[in-house]
Amino acid sequence: MARLIGCVTTSHVPAIGRAIDKGLQEEPYWKPFFDGFKPVHRWLDRARPDVAVVFYNDHGLNFFLDKLPTFAIGAASQYVSADEGWNIPTVAPFTGDPDLSWHIINSVVAADFDITTCQEMVVDHAVCNPMALLWPGCGADGERPWPVRIVPVEINTVQFPLPSAARCYQLGEAVGRAIACYPRDLRVLVMGTGGLSHQLDGERAGFINKEFDREFMASLTADPAWATKYSTVELVEKTGSQGVELIIWLAARAALGGGAREVTASYHIPISNTAAGIMLLEPAS
Repeated sequence: MARLIGCVTTSHVPAIGRAIDKGLQEEPYWKPFFDGFKPVHRWLDRARPDVAVVFYNDHGLNFFLDKLPTFAIGAASQYVSADEGWNIPTVAPFTGDPDLSWHIINSVVAADFDITTCQEMVVDHAVCNPMALLWPGCGADGERPWPVRIVPVEINTVQFPLPSAARCYQLGEAVGRAIACYPRDLRVLVMGTGGLSHQLDGERAGFINKEFDREFMASLTADPAWATKYSTVELVEKTGSQGVELIIWLAARAALGGGAREVTASYHIPISNTAAGIMLLEPAS
C-alpha cells in the first residue's frame, strides 16, 4: 500500500525563482530563507519519496478569471511550466502519475467533492519554485531530472468566492484517505505551497502579520484544524489578500492525517514583501 511519509509546506513567491536563477542563496537578504531548507534536503535524502502530491494555487497560467475551478486535480503524464511574465526561467517538465491521480480523483468525487479533472495541465511558480527549493539543481538546464513524480491539486485562492478553510481541510483529509488506500507500494510526500501573510496591492500593500503566522504554524502540530474556525474574509483580514493562500498549507496538513511531529520549521521576513515559511512534518507514529 502507499504510505504518506511527510508533509512540506513552503512559500512560493516568484522572487524565489529569480533568486535561484541568479545564484543569490548566500546573499544576506536571502540566506536565512534558503538555509531553512538544509534540514529538509537531508531528510529527503533519507526519505526518498516516489511521488509528491502538490497542493497549490494557479496564478493565471493554467486557469484565468473567466474559468476558475474551486478545486482541480491533474491526471496528466507530464506537466510543463511556461513563461508567466515574472522573468522566471522555465524548468524541465515534471513527470505525472496518472494511475495515482485517477485513484485520488475517483476517491474524492466519491467523497462528494466536485473536482475539475485536468488531463492536460501546465504549472506555474507555485509548483516550480517549491520543487526547486526541495531538490536544488534538478530540472534546470538539462541537469539532473526531477527525482519524484507529481500529482498537482489546485485550490482557488485568487477570485471570490474562495473555498473555506474548513472545506480545504476536508479536501486534504479526502486526498489523504485516497493515498492511504492506494494499492501500490509508494512513498508519498504531500506539499502545500503559498502564504504566509502578505498583500501585494491596495491600502494594505506590504501587510505582514507575524504573530498570526507563528500561531498558524504552531497549530499545524498542536491543533491542525485550528484555522478552520476562521471564515475566508477573516483570514484575509488577518493575513492579507494573498496571505489567504495558507488554506493550501491547511489542505496539505490535513492530508497527512492524525498527529504530526515537526522535523524542522523556519520563518523569515520579508522576501519580496512576503512572510516566508517552511515546515516539514512527519506522521507522529
